[in-house]
Amino acid sequence: MRLLSSLSITLLAISGLFISSHAAAQDAWPTRTVRLVVPFPPGGGTDIVARALGQKLAVRLGKPVIIDNKPGASTIIGTEAVTKAEPDGYTLLVSGSTSYTVNPALRANLPYDPAKDLAPIALVARAPLVLLVNANSPYKTLADLLAAAKAQPKKINYYTYGAGSAPHLVGTLIEQAANVSMQDVPYKGSSQALMALIGGEVQMGIDTVAAAAPHIRSGKLRGLAIPGSIRSSVFPEIATVHELKLPGAAFDGWYAIAAPARTPQAVVHKLVAEVSVVMADPDMQAQLRAQAMEPVNVGPAAVRKIIDDEITRYRAHAWRAKIVVE
Repeated sequence: MRLLSSLSITLLAISGLFISSHAAAQDAWPTRTVRLVVPFPPGGGTDIVARALGQKLAVRLGKPVIIDNKPGASTIIGTEAVTKAEPDGYTLLVSGSTSYTVNPALRANLPYDPAKDLAPIALVARAPLVLLVNANSPYKTLADLLAAAKAQPKKINYYTYGAGSAPHLVGTLIEQAANVSMQDVPYKGSSQALMALIGGEVQMGIDTVAAAAPHIRSGKLRGLAIPGSIRSSVFPEIATVHELKLPGAAFDGWYAIAAPARTPQAVVHKLVAEVSVVMADPDMQAQLRAQAMEPVNVGPAAVRKIIDDEITRYRAHAWRAKIVVE
């Protein structure tokens, strides 16, 4: 009996030591390099956000923060890699709403569930989209464009990057909100699609303000509306779909940072605090605004609600619009 008691005390002591060491390790985080996984190639909007965030976080944390680009499969490859990583705070995801809401809403066999497999840290930037036409187009306003689409169904062609891409989703949201029918035309990417719009191959496009800005400024394209809830600071004269009485067409592009689920709360709390400091930095804000993005700092609970709300909305919309994504 005495032996059993001694053994129990020893085991309790070892257990306490393990828990104490584990807690100390969390408190000491980070002790090594932190990796920000970006599920896109270098050079795009997500990559720009991640590199700006990584540079500032490295200074705050006192440890290297590296960018790990894992593109492919509409962001699924990189996002899944984070959900399966060790939940220790050393592998984080920086991605846009495609990873967090669009893919989960439109793809039935997604290998991850953002509600169960990701712990949001913060939404750090909004990336407004803009509805575009050729500068020589007869459509001077969104009302002109929709009137033409209503008068002749399928007359208006608009570019997408394939089924379920942001331009396709916004195009179908506009169709349903305005009760019109347009024709989507898939292209490989933004550069090719913008050239098609400038060249007259399609009549309408939906792209990020950042990608469209040089062509609007050069007079080759005209912005008719911002399909979001807030105007762009780059083109404040372009009204939102809310202001144009078409709120059902709204789509807010954004970028957020998240950790694998089950990451220790102490680490999550430290990340939330450090990201908050970084996003309040005027230099960080200036870097994002220079890329036609709107810097923000939205905390974990609010990000979770945004994710849940958007998945519900886009899933219902995909069913109504018969959007099928393999």
